[in-house]
Amino acid sequence: MNFKLTPDHEAIIADVKAFAKKEIAPLAAEIDSESKFPAEIIKKMAELGYMGINIPEEYGGSGLDDVYKVLVVREIAKYCASTAEILAVQSLVNDIIIRKGTEEQKQKYLPMVNEGKLGAFALTEAGAGSDAGAVRTKAISDGDNYIINGSKCFISNMGPDEGDFVILIALTDPSAGMKGMSAIIVDRGTPGFSIGKVEDKMGIRGAAVSELIFEDCVVPKTNLVGKEGEGFKIAMSALDGGRIGIAAQALGIAEAAIEASVEYSKQRNQFGKPVSALQGIQWYLADMATRTEAAKLLILQAADMRSRGENVTKEAAMAKYYASENAVYVTDRAVQIHGGYGYMKDYPIERMYRDARITPLYEGTREVQKMVISRAVIGK
Repeated sequence: MNFKLTPDHEAIIADVKAFAKKEIAPLAAEIDSESKFPAEIIKKMAELGYMGINIPEEYGGSGLDDVYKVLVVREIAKYCASTAEILAVQSLVNDIIIRKGTEEQKQKYLPMVNEGKLGAFALTEAGAGSDAGAVRTKAISDGDNYIINGSKCFISNMGPDEGDFVILIALTDPSAGMKGMSAIIVDRGTPGFSIGKVEDKMGIRGAAVSELIFEDCVVPKTNLVGKEGEGFKIAMSALDGGRIGIAAQALGIAEAAIEASVEYSKQRNQFGKPVSALQGIQWYLADMATRTEAAKLLILQAADMRSRGENVTKEAAMAKYYASENAVYVTDRAVQIHGGYGYMKDYPIERMYRDARITPLYEGTREVQKMVISRAVIGK
C-alpha cells in the first residue's frame, strides 16, 4: 500500500479537525466531568455524514471506506475520546447491517443512523467476556417471533436516554453452543427490554456503558440478521472492523497527548531552560512519537486491506493490540512530562490517561488480541 494520504483524505481530516475544534473541544472537559452524553454533537456529526460514514450513499450515508473511518475517528479522539467511541461503535453496527442485513433492515435502520439515532452491539455477558462462546442469553422460537430472556453487560451506545436499537447476539439453539448463536435487532421500547445498571467508569465518561435486560421480550423473526446460527461469525467479523475503529481512537488519544506534551515542554522552564531541552524529556518524546507512528501504519494497513475486501483478522488484532498498548504508554509518559500538573484536572492529560486505559480492554483484551495473532502466526 502507498501510505501517502490522498487530497480527499487530507480534506476530510481538515474538515473534521475544524469541526472538532469548534464543537467538541470546548465541551470535552464537561462531557467527562459530568458523564454527559454529547447529544448535540452526535446530531451535528450525523448531519455532516460522520455517523453514517460507512453507510452506502443509496441509504443516505457518506459511502466511505475503512481508511476514511479511521481518519475521522482518530481526529475526533484527539479532542474527546468519548465521542470517538460512540462513532466507532456506530460504525461497527452500520457494518453488520450493511453486510448481513436484509433490504428491509437496511431501509429502516441505516437512514435512522443518518438522522442521529444510535445503534448498539450486545455480545458481552457477565460470564461471557473474553470467552464469547459462553453466551447464555436465549432467543427461543415462538411462531413468527423470538422470545428473548437474558442480560448483557458493558454495552456501549445504550444509556438512560441514548440508544435506539441493539444488535443482540443470543442463542436460538442453546444445544448447539456457538453454532446456535444468532444476531437479532431489538428496538428500544420493545416490551421486555430495559436498561439496567449504567456503569460509573474511570474514563470515556461521556459514552454510556450499560446493562441490558431481556425478560420475555418478543421480537419478530424479521429482525433476524443473516441466518440462524450465524451470530458468532457475524460477531467475529464485526469485531475485525470494530478493532480497527478502537485502534484509531487509541491513536488519536496518543497523538493528542504527544502534541500537549510538546507544547508544555516548550513552555515549562526548569534549571534555567525549557524542559524540552532536557535529554530525558527529548528521549521520552522520541519514544512516544516512534511508537505512535508505528501504530498509525499498522492501523492504516488493516483499514486499507479491509476496504479491499481482504481478511484482516490478524492485522486488525495487531493494530488494536499495538495502538491500545501505545496509548497507555504515551499518556503515562505525557503525565510524567507534565509532572504534578499532569495529575491535575487543569490540564487534559489526566483525562487522556484515564480514557486510554480502556483501549486494551474493550473490543477484546490485550490477551485476546495475542491469542488471535498467535493463532494466525502458528497457523491454527
